[in-house]
Amino acid sequence: MLFNSLHFLIFFPIVVSIYFALPVRQRWIFLLAASYYFYACWKIEYLLLIVISTLIDYYAGLKMGKTTEKRLRRRYLLLSLFANFSLLFTFKYFNFFNASLGQICNWFNLVYQVPSLKLLLPVGISFYTFQTLSYSIDVYRGEREPEKHLGIFALYVSFFPQLVAGPIERSTRLLPQFYEQHRFDYHRAKDGLILMAWGFFKKVVIADWLAIFVNQVYNHPGSYPGLPSLVATYFFAFQIYCDFSGYSDIAIGAAQVMGFRLMLNFNRPYFAKSIGEFWKRWHISLSTWFRDYLYIPLGGNRVARWRWQLNIFLTFLISGLWHGANWTFIIWGGLHGFYMLTSTWTKPVRDKITTLTKLNRRPRLLKILQVGLTFHLVLFSWIFFRANSMSDAFTIIGHLFSNFDPAGLFSINEFGRQHFALAIVSIAILIVVETVQSRINIRGWLSTRSAVVRWAVYYTLVMIILLFGAYDSSRAFIYFQF
Repeated sequence: MLFNSLHFLIFFPIVVSIYFALPVRQRWIFLLAASYYFYACWKIEYLLLIVISTLIDYYAGLKMGKTTEKRLRRRYLLLSLFANFSLLFTFKYFNFFNASLGQICNWFNLVYQVPSLKLLLPVGISFYTFQTLSYSIDVYRGEREPEKHLGIFALYVSFFPQLVAGPIERSTRLLPQFYEQHRFDYHRAKDGLILMAWGFFKKVVIADWLAIFVNQVYNHPGSYPGLPSLVATYFFAFQIYCDFSGYSDIAIGAAQVMGFRLMLNFNRPYFAKSIGEFWKRWHISLSTWFRDYLYIPLGGNRVARWRWQLNIFLTFLISGLWHGANWTFIIWGGLHGFYMLTSTWTKPVRDKITTLTKLNRRPRLLKILQVGLTFHLVLFSWIFFRANSMSDAFTIIGHLFSNFDPAGLFSINEFGRQHFALAIVSIAILIVVETVQSRINIRGWLSTRSAVVRWAVYYTLVMIILLFGAYDSSRAFIYFQF
């Protein structure tokens, strides 16, 4: 079920109404059934994968909780890791590694005839796999007691607002909330609905219109040199941000309506002054997951300098692979690892240049330059993220500055001058809102205004979504494929 579908607009109010009408002790049953239905609407057979992962990790957690012997606890942790990564590898990575191995064998004239698997990638498998793995690791580390209520644990794994694209919640934060008594609160629900509306604006008004232009150029990279390729690359930067952060806003808002608190997943990442800061603002639930469960266990920065730098690079490479079974994603992750290392290597030189040019005395100008440079480094990496193949990525890069005929901008089917103007205006609105949001809490400020002002803003936002949204039932959220 897609958030941007009529199905969800019917499903969500019904779920909220029944949830608050039910006795507290029965609510988890209903939420679990609703969450399973939410996922089953995509492909009911793959609901079995969530159930299998849930049962294995529930069992492993209970067993780890019954012993203090580290060897036995490690055994059950390995069971959880093996089972979850086996499912993830089979459905997401087998064909990629199989094809890569076949290509290597061909280079050496070796016979390799292992067939590919004809499997559909389960929606959100990387998200719920990482969420349930964090529980197993936390229990193994002794950071939480194992959850004894199977139904509550199943709900933690499958909670529908964040099931298929996050935020990736920690068990220490989300599990206790299923035991809380949530009463309907008008102000909390209104605040959540406003956040959901803003998420819908980012998705259907910005991301889905930009997707038309971006998909046409990136799916036919040789046909659109110069200006269209450059504009499509800029558009994709805003498309993926609005698509993914829009999903997160809807998820967080939907959970908030029912009384649940999900973690912030995006914090104006394109305002970051460095790549390190960017990753503290972008997909926060994933970046902190890799920090806590991969980077720090590898040794973090508590090791020799060369090992620390290797830990950084490996973390970003694996992060790239997490996003997709394609060399383009690995290169994207590697680029960010290279950016991080380069920022470390060049810091003394950059500090010296800042002092010599006296930019340290002009902090506003320095911030603009830092934000601009960081954004364009991220922008370049997005080319690999979006391209369908490495050859397509290099075609796009080679064409970026080859021809600046503006006529090509309006040669995209379903994307005329009016749509181009709508895209520019909507991106400008996004930037203005996020600039203001960096100074004040807009939802908090709005709650202090008069009813006339508040409802004028609400109706305006809803009408913009209804009148200017790009509605296509096949246009799912980008991160569903991960």
